[in-house]
Amino acid sequence: MATTKITVNSNGSLRVEGDFEIVDAQGNTYGLQGRTLVSLCRCGLSKNKPFCDGSHRGHLEHDAVAFDLPPKKV
Repeated sequence: MATTKITVNSNGSLRVEGDFEIVDAQGNTYGLQGRTLVSLCRCGLSKNKPFCDGSHRGHLEHDAVAFDLPPKKV
């Protein structure tokens, strides 16, 4: 299986690249037309949700810095 990489952009979208599919809540697949890179909205302002259209500019403040999650609950 090919690797999928998700990059959390500071003050912006989630960039998804690699081999992936995106489905809606009912399991229907979005037609990505062969794209291996898309950006997903995380500000809620995009008119093209779930995809980013750049509407976040000036409206989203998040400094993307990686950290470790706490241990998984058993």
